[in-house]
Amino acid sequence: MSIANYSTMGKEVSLRDMQVSAILKMLFLNKDIENANLEDTFSDQEILWKVLVLDKKSTEIISSILRVNDLLKAGITVHTLIQQDRAPLPDVPAVYFVSPTKENVEFIVKDLKDDKYSEYYINFTSTLSRDLLETLAQEVSLIGKSDKIKQVFDQYLDFVVTEPELFSLQINKTYSQLNSRDATEELINSMCDKIADGLFNTVMTTNSIPIIRAPTGGPAEMVAGRLGTKIRDYVINTKSSSTSVLPDSDNLERGVLILLDRNIDFASMFAHSWIYQCMVFDIFKLSRNTITIPVKQVGSKETEKDDEAAASNTKIIEKQYDIEPTDFFWIENSHLPFPEAAENVEAALTQYKEEASAITRKAGVSDITDLDPNSNSDTLQIQEIVNKLPELTARKNIIDTHVNIFGSLLNELESKSLDTFFEIEQDPNNAKVRSDFMNILKDGKTNNLDDKMRTFIYLFLTAQKGVSKDFVDEVEKYFKSNSYDISPLKYVYKLREYMQLSSTSLQNRSLDDGQSTNNSGENTSYSLSRLYGLTEGKLPGSVGNLISGIKNLLPEKKTIPITNVVEALMDPLNSSQKNLETTDNYLYIDPRITRGSHTKKPKRQSYNRSIVFVVGGGNYLEYQNLQEWAHSQIHNPKKVVYGSTAITSPDDFLKEIATLGAND
Repeated sequence: MSIANYSTMGKEVSLRDMQVSAILKMLFLNKDIENANLEDTFSDQEILWKVLVLDKKSTEIISSILRVNDLLKAGITVHTLIQQDRAPLPDVPAVYFVSPTKENVEFIVKDLKDDKYSEYYINFTSTLSRDLLETLAQEVSLIGKSDKIKQVFDQYLDFVVTEPELFSLQINKTYSQLNSRDATEELINSMCDKIADGLFNTVMTTNSIPIIRAPTGGPAEMVAGRLGTKIRDYVINTKSSSTSVLPDSDNLERGVLILLDRNIDFASMFAHSWIYQCMVFDIFKLSRNTITIPVKQVGSKETEKDDEAAASNTKIIEKQYDIEPTDFFWIENSHLPFPEAAENVEAALTQYKEEASAITRKAGVSDITDLDPNSNSDTLQIQEIVNKLPELTARKNIIDTHVNIFGSLLNELESKSLDTFFEIEQDPNNAKVRSDFMNILKDGKTNNLDDKMRTFIYLFLTAQKGVSKDFVDEVEKYFKSNSYDISPLKYVYKLREYMQLSSTSLQNRSLDDGQSTNNSGENTSYSLSRLYGLTEGKLPGSVGNLISGIKNLLPEKKTIPITNVVEALMDPLNSSQKNLETTDNYLYIDPRITRGSHTKKPKRQSYNRSIVFVVGGGNYLEYQNLQEWAHSQIHNPKKVVYGSTAITSPDDFLKEIATLGAND
């Protein structure tokens, strides 16, 4: 059964489901997998114990969606890096999943020479070039061990999925490299080829041949042309072959691949979002579903003479939290505004405590940890309670994780007054924006200078009437007085001067065509001041009164420029005339047309499925806004996959454009 036909309990299969299925198929030696459910797959397949050999890139791909326990269930007893010294296991077969490089081919040949494994199942993350395939065949033939190689597959999996419909090509600093004045034609062509290769892998995994749309005059157009050619060549070469992973799509609903340049909405890369997932990514490090939080560890006062000495002994350690694919709280709350998610973690904790209390009363113990999971008690009630322990324990661990994350978020919010930045960015055209921002600058804090710079850039790019020169001079003076590098501003000034940014051509609009209000009908307040002081040292461990009084502090629901572009291309009947006129000029490529002109005059048509890809860096704000729009289309459901060359944090993007400003 093809991956495209999978259905999990009647639910639309996500990009992550498709990648998981493809990897499981590979781990089970490329046997067909009947469905995308992990547990069902493990139950259906006969287990053959194997070694899994990876490189750095393939490790990133697998670690984002599978855990060690999943690998074990698939028969992987050992997983190791190809470049490391590895002990021989001559009686065990090996599955290789590595990038198609000359170095990796040499490692494989050496393993064969050394009789490291009994059988070799070789899988490349993307297409192995003809030259390297011939090199591999020639080397294997020379050592006379071709019988040990059982399979060689191109897997088309060279992209990292971290959310159900979110992927990254892990190509960092694309924007600065493509937009540097030192960028050579060779570098630009090479990067566009690399991006097209990554997108080709994504298209192969989704088992579809989409229409390609892209604006003209930038890297997105170059990538679109290359990608269209790659897909078209694949269609031609495999049309009469049974090796094609793509179906005959004449009778299938067509999707659209929308390629965009980062300049479609430069401002969103700096915005302070109020969405739980976006805040975690912004404030901490969220990489491949692991959240890394810096924690201060102070020396014990028992060994220190005074508080000053203890403070001098403070060091920063990193606390890591894994977000599992089964994390029910993340699935249900990552897309919600911070106050709502805070309320829900409180409710989840309360519900757990009530269930745990009921169980301990029935079992006659004082604490749930006193129950013995290995108990052989014949009492039916006790055994039933014991059987519930694993599920309860797993749920408690997830709740504790998010309680701790919320505690750390609150500490950062209070320390840096982050709510004020979000509040002012909600209304960049407010007449008081200048005075409000100057009040932020005068908060006496220097631990939030990056946040101040980001908000000023956001205001500079999104204020419809612009900002005055004396305001700019005043802000520059503030940053210079704090020895803060204003190189990012130099680039933003030039960008604004030469380009018409999407903040004016593709205006934000309310998702519900109205202004967000509280229950009194007044404009919603976004201040978090009522949050501070409520934790009273109870976090982590208890959310306490975290959500008291903030139930209505929710951001306005509105679409951002990228969502307006997607709506114009996917649902033209409900898009504004201005957005339609903007996207009518986009390139139109149909890779399925193998003869004659491959491009044609764009026509407005509706699509229910899309892949939206940004060249030059993406963010969780755009991902969440697109998903919110897609899920709001109740009468005509849409599926939107979002990806980028890299998912880049606001601070990292700030540093990236600083290099461009410094070089001008």
